[in-house]
Amino acid sequence: MARKSARLSTGAATVAPAHKRAASMTATPSAEAKRSKTKKATPTKSPYFEPDDVPQSEVDDESESAGEEGSDFDEDAEGPESPELDDEDDYESDDEPKKRKNAAQGKGTQAIRTKGNDVWRTGVKAGLGPGNQVVIKKPKARPAGNTPYSDDTIHPNTLLFLSELKANNNREWLKMHDAPFRQAEKDWHSFVDKLTERLIEIDDTIPELPVKDVQIFRIYRDVRFSPDPTPYKPHFSAAWSRTGRKGPYAHYYVQVSPNGSFVGGGLWHPEAAPTASMRKDIDRHPERIKNVLLDDGVRKSFLKGASKQDTKVVKAFVDSNSENALKTKPKGYEADHLDIALLRLRNYTIGKSLKENELLGPGGLDRVAGLLACMKPFITYLNSVVMPDEASSSSEADAEEEDGPVSGDDNEGDS
Repeated sequence: MARKSARLSTGAATVAPAHKRAASMTATPSAEAKRSKTKKATPTKSPYFEPDDVPQSEVDDESESAGEEGSDFDEDAEGPESPELDDEDDYESDDEPKKRKNAAQGKGTQAIRTKGNDVWRTGVKAGLGPGNQVVIKKPKARPAGNTPYSDDTIHPNTLLFLSELKANNNREWLKMHDAPFRQAEKDWHSFVDKLTERLIEIDDTIPELPVKDVQIFRIYRDVRFSPDPTPYKPHFSAAWSRTGRKGPYAHYYVQVSPNGSFVGGGLWHPEAAPTASMRKDIDRHPERIKNVLLDDGVRKSFLKGASKQDTKVVKAFVDSNSENALKTKPKGYEADHLDIALLRLRNYTIGKSLKENELLGPGGLDRVAGLLACMKPFITYLNSVVMPDEASSSSEADAEEEDGPVSGDDNEGDS
């Protein structure tokens, strides 16, 4: 006959307490019981999930066994800590080198598409899973092709790089195209070296300087106070003077760029003292600058072939330097001065643009050197005014004593 549960018995006056198993007097504690004392307490199961007719000891045994299944390292809980386990996070096997690093890099990469070119940078998602990585090859220097590189020529690859720089004027693009940039820069420096040798023969006042001491302008722009945010100049340029990089002397100037190559020279934005000296010389000896402008080499090469007349060459020279000329007369001079157009100037330069077919090829160096030779009388005149030699300065001082001083302030007069 089945035993009735005490809880379900309605006739019993009292409910018998749950049966408690008596511990054997002869039994020795098992190893499992010893180990259970050292284990951490496991959370007690909710009483709502414990069957009523299961003894508490069995419930404890089930709880203990459930706790044993929850950890993979319970067997070593009582033993000493393994040094291999402590260093596991820092150890990387030979079979899986740097998997975690590659996964982290793959998480933060994004492809930015700029004018058909893929530019990759960190910080954005690229859709790569853990363990995957992207390898981007930087562009190599262009092959020379049918035109070999030469020290005395400008290679077509140099102009090609400058045209690409103009279309992609940003730091990311230049960083990715460092090899073509270094190749073009080296080609330009070698050309400057050969041109310096030719210029020394043309003008013996230019010192023989190595390329590093010639004023080769960098392509990096100072954008702090400029409305143009582009960081690079899309051209190469260099200048030569009596004192190399610095000094008040007039400069020879050469610039190379696609559809913008230029050969020129003179005083560009001079300081107040050289400007005052130029105005004083124009006021007292206007024939000096006019004779220089009437020189056949200067007139035909830099003044658009103006006819050999004072008024024509002066007008061509003034028009080419009218960018920052004064709108009224400078202080110390009359508004009806015969040479007031020359006195208003604040730049004293001449120049000529060159097409690519005039610059490239074996004849490019000769064309540039020929223009610099035509410019020599103009540069010599400017230097004799702003920094005269001792003989010429003494004669100018005598003339000044006879004529009296003339003010040459750079500011405009009353308008």
